[in-house]
Amino acid sequence: QVQLVESGGGLVTAGGSLRLSCTASARTPSTGAMGWFRQAPGKEREFVAVNRMGRTYYADSVKGRFDISRDNIKNTITLQMNSLKPDDTAVYYCVADARIIHSDLRRAEAYDYWGHGTQVTVSS
Repeated sequence: QVQLVESGGGLVTAGGSLRLSCTASARTPSTGAMGWFRQAPGKEREFVAVNRMGRTYYADSVKGRFDISRDNIKNTITLQMNSLKPDDTAVYYCVADARIIHSDLRRAEAYDYWGHGTQVTVSS
């Protein structure tokens, strides 16, 4: 069982930046994925970004503003969020899966491990 612990959420005004971090209790192989989903009030969880096999993938809504990075030695994944918008307000969840396949990277149901989430609030 892998535990994921997020940190770094908070309140920021539009245009600002936040950095989220997630540490896993066990190593996820580079062939597995580590990344982030988010859930806004009244909405379903949605894909944000993921790193797998050294490659990164982003939702169109965050591309160019968010940057994901992974440290396989420290078992961490970080999400640098810039130019934040009120629409980015959500609970952000760290995810990991050791055996996920490429076609499932954007599907929340495909990930075995989830953190408890960290709140990000962007005020206008």
